[in-house]
Amino acid sequence: MNNKTLTKIAMIAAVYTALCLIPGLSMIAYGPVQVRIAEALTLLPLLWKPSIWGVSLGCFLANLIGAMTGINPTGYIDAIAGTFATFCAAYCTWTLRERTVKGIPLLSCAMPVLFNFVIVGAELAFLFMPDNLIAGTLINGTYVAVGELIAVTLGYFLIRGLERTSVFKE
Repeated sequence: MNNKTLTKIAMIAAVYTALCLIPGLSMIAYGPVQVRIAEALTLLPLLWKPSIWGVSLGCFLANLIGAMTGINPTGYIDAIAGTFATFCAAYCTWTLRERTVKGIPLLSCAMPVLFNFVIVGAELAFLFMPDNLIAGTLINGTYVAVGELIAVTLGYFLIRGLERTSVFKE
């Protein structure tokens, strides 16, 4: 891995982290009902495989800093569970990038929604509804998935715009 690649990974991580911590956006980036705009970046692997590491690192930093500053009500567990969900989603987005429906990578776009529904939904159920984990996962997962769908829709348009640039071309 060269310096140019590491720099791009660091920039992706910084943008992800900033989009979660900016006042205003931070209010909707954490908790049971969330629209994490930074999750739009989980579609970057459609263009460039190393971005998997950038979005994963950004998610880890955003969740860790959020827990340290008190804006992330799920605390430090989110630095592990949320990062795992983002990593899995980004990796599967890259893996499924060739499978398209009428030129649209629907399976890739569904990965962030699916992984966050299951993993973050279960995390939130464990933290906020420990007496009923199944119902808690379904309820919280649905809230997270709706927010994720909004972020992924924004991400799809971001990717379409970035395709026309040379930013992620080696």
